[in-house]
Amino acid sequence: GGKDRRSGLILTIPLCLEQTSMDELSVTLDYLLSIPSEKCKARGFTVIVDGRKSQWNVVKTVVLMLQNVVPAEVSLVCVVKPDEFWDKKVTHFCFWKEKDRLGFEVILVSANKLTRYIEPCQLTEDFGGTLTYDHMDWLNKRLVFEKFTKESTSLLDELALINNGSDKGTQQEKERSIDLNFLPSVDPETVLQTGHELLSELQQRRFNGSDGGVSWSPMDDELLAQPQVMKLLDSLREQYTRYQEVCRQRSKRTQLEEIQQKVMQVVNWLEGPGSEQLRTQWGIGDSIRASQALQQKHEEIESQHSEWFAVYVELNQQIAALLNAGDEEDLVELKALQQQLSDVCYRQASQLEFRQNLLQAALEFHSVAQDLSQQLDGLLGMLCVDVAPADGASIQQTLKLLEEKLKSVDLGLQGLREKGQSLLDQISNQASWAYGKDVTIENKENVDHIQGVMEDMQLRKQRCEDMVDVRRLKMLQMVQLFKCEEDAAQAVEWLSELLDALLKTHIRLGDDAQETKVLLEKHRKFVDVAQSTYDYGRQLLQATVVLCQSLRCTSRSSGDTLPRLNRVWKQFTITSEERVHRLETAVVFHSSAEKILQECPEQPEAFNEVEQFDEIEAVGKSLLDRLTVPVVYPDGSEQYFGSPSDMASAAEHIREKMKLVSLKRQQLRQPEATTPES
Repeated sequence: GGKDRRSGLILTIPLCLEQTSMDELSVTLDYLLSIPSEKCKARGFTVIVDGRKSQWNVVKTVVLMLQNVVPAEVSLVCVVKPDEFWDKKVTHFCFWKEKDRLGFEVILVSANKLTRYIEPCQLTEDFGGTLTYDHMDWLNKRLVFEKFTKESTSLLDELALINNGSDKGTQQEKERSIDLNFLPSVDPETVLQTGHELLSELQQRRFNGSDGGVSWSPMDDELLAQPQVMKLLDSLREQYTRYQEVCRQRSKRTQLEEIQQKVMQVVNWLEGPGSEQLRTQWGIGDSIRASQALQQKHEEIESQHSEWFAVYVELNQQIAALLNAGDEEDLVELKALQQQLSDVCYRQASQLEFRQNLLQAALEFHSVAQDLSQQLDGLLGMLCVDVAPADGASIQQTLKLLEEKLKSVDLGLQGLREKGQSLLDQISNQASWAYGKDVTIENKENVDHIQGVMEDMQLRKQRCEDMVDVRRLKMLQMVQLFKCEEDAAQAVEWLSELLDALLKTHIRLGDDAQETKVLLEKHRKFVDVAQSTYDYGRQLLQATVVLCQSLRCTSRSSGDTLPRLNRVWKQFTITSEERVHRLETAVVFHSSAEKILQECPEQPEAFNEVEQFDEIEAVGKSLLDRLTVPVVYPDGSEQYFGSPSDMASAAEHIREKMKLVSLKRQQLRQPEATTPES
């Protein structure tokens, strides 16, 4: 690294005691002399041959070899002799004699005299100078530089080949060129990092001192290495940037091709096997179980489609990302792929949704049809069972239940028609694009099935309505029958109550003729009410006979109601006649008695006839006798009017009146008795 006084470079050749290989030394010299620039070489070299530890013959051989290796560049050869004296005469003579042939001057000098020819600052400590030099450090840096130079040069060639191959030729040639040289033999990042570290080290040694702190000037080879490293780094960065762009373009193209391939896979499957699966599924089933089986099959088809739809979502996201970050030249192709993929997926999804809605509508239709069929079966079963109710209330309840079932059937049929019409509307909207073929034949089968189900339900409902009308009429007649029977029984009860009232409350005979006549008139009205009740009961019983004949059944209650009605009416008639006879007798009695009692004594001629008093007495006794006699019915039973005390009170009143008549009679007799005596 030192320089002589002519600014020529100093080349130091240290020789050792071991045998020195001239070949290796020659190669080493060639390498070292190749490092400086031509400008440096033109200034010549000063060679220091350190022979202090070697033999003279070796030194001589080395000096002669310099003639062959660097004859033109060598200006001076300084042979540092050992402390032991070589044969001066021999050595001096030999170098002097060979001076002209060698082409450079050779001097023998001891180490401490070397400063006469070279400045101390340009000599290392081995020769008594102050030049700082670490051979191992220089060697390591040189090895790093050589390695970097070799790798970077090779890498530049590879990158240039890759980059130049991507800039020319057809797309196929570009891909083939990239495929052959796509990966460099070394990592560009590693080489660049090595170069930056080397350049940083070289630049640091230029401005900083050595470890000892002494200012140090870099050697020419290091100064020369800096621009070489910088030039290589610049070239590497340029080629590596182009290489990265090539890789990016290649990656983008590969990604685009992969997306295109996946898009075509999705499109081909959806338009191929996926559409074929839907083409084979056109029926709606003829029952709930069949529709559910078709739904399960459709769910399996949807499951297979879901896997491809997931791929579609992923591809759509990738395409969207590329559209946001892609070049304009790729936008048209990417948008076309995205549009194609979206069209196919949405069309297939629409077909799946249409099929799912159709099957759901078919399932609902069959569910309503099954429920309606069960309702019709239940209604028919109810109509087929003969009605044998216990009373009118149970018939009313049964009739209400029948009406509710019929109303439920009406609502069910209405719901079936709505579901069926909705299903028919969906089927009519099923155009050929839905499955990629003409579905008219398949749709006709579905339409015929739906219409057949609705017509069958309508016929069954109509038959049930007809049967309900007959059953309703029959049940209304039965209600009327039970009502007539109940009302007839009620008429018997009412008549019995009238009889009971007649016996228990209609007991007074009146205090005078006027009152008795009023009671007699009230009794006749009372009898009219009883007559109306009896006639009403008879009419009801006659109606039950007609209804029983119409219903072809035997009434359970009218059989004993008529005898009871006749029996009670007979008893009432007998009792009423007895009551009328007593009241009429009482009217005669009271009228006759009152006539006698009201006559004045000044008119005795009116009472001359004894028969009148006898008649009143006879009527009174007859009336008293009747009060003690019970009413005897045809069945031999007997009934009294009122209680014994009631009868006693009535009899007492008659007796008192009879006493008044008797007193009146006596009063009339007294004047007759006194007249003859006077």
